[in-house]
Amino acid sequence: MTDEELALQARQGDTKALNDIFGKYKNIVNKISRSYFLLGGEFEDIIQEGMIGLYKAIQNFSDNKNASFKTFASMCIKHQIISAIKVASSQKNMVLSSALPISEQNDEEDDSLEIILPSSLPQPDQTVFEKESIAELQEKIKKTLSALEIKVLSLYLKGFSYNEISEKANMSKKSIDNALTRIKSKLQFIKNS
Repeated sequence: MTDEELALQARQGDTKALNDIFGKYKNIVNKISRSYFLLGGEFEDIIQEGMIGLYKAIQNFSDNKNASFKTFASMCIKHQIISAIKVASSQKNMVLSSALPISEQNDEEDDSLEIILPSSLPQPDQTVFEKESIAELQEKIKKTLSALEIKVLSLYLKGFSYNEISEKANMSKKSIDNALTRIKSKLQFIKNS
């Protein structure tokens, strides 16, 4: 039986056809999943999202299209994984429940650099050490980056999208992308020094 026939039978409720497709496409889901990273998640979470995408492909496949089931399924798997990553990274308050703020921010428009360390119930001596290390890191970053780069990095670390950063910094998205590339390069230099 072809993949297209299996998909149509699975959609009509044939459990054996559904299991056959899941078994046949498990390696494809794994291969696609290896290209992605889910912040705060594990590799199995990405695979699960891929399997959801495969299931959606089975439910929505139409044999009157010019695309094969394999092509359609691959697109659905990628789309599901990317959607899950976007949702996970757009939940700005998710970090607050497991973060230790290093500096207080009174004004959201403040351009100062804020670094947040994920932490689960830190010990007092660890907190002091982390604050000292972060203060040193902040100084290095402030000396290395320009004022514009600090502003872009600060907005980026707060979870703003390229569009939002573009509006707040009054810059084009391409300029934001270029600034983030420079920042990454400069911060890599700090890491290596």
